[in-house]
Amino acid sequence: MEMKRINRSPVVAIGYDEKNRRMVVELTTGTWEYANVSPELYRRFASAATPGSFFRDNIEEELTGRRLK
Repeated sequence: MEMKRINRSPVVAIGYDEKNRRMVVELTTGTWEYANVSPELYRRFASAATPGSFFRDNIEEELTGRRLK
């Protein structure tokens, strides 16, 4: 999966596998994988003006992630 560098704390990079609807989020505190993520949610996250706030409000609080690292 190709990771898109964000470098806006706490989000370092994000990646998305549209076929499997799987998203990987690399944070300053670790790397997490989320399943069943819609393409629209990923697009909104990738283009968010404040990725950290978007992550907290729309991903961390709404989806269950699995820690990879």
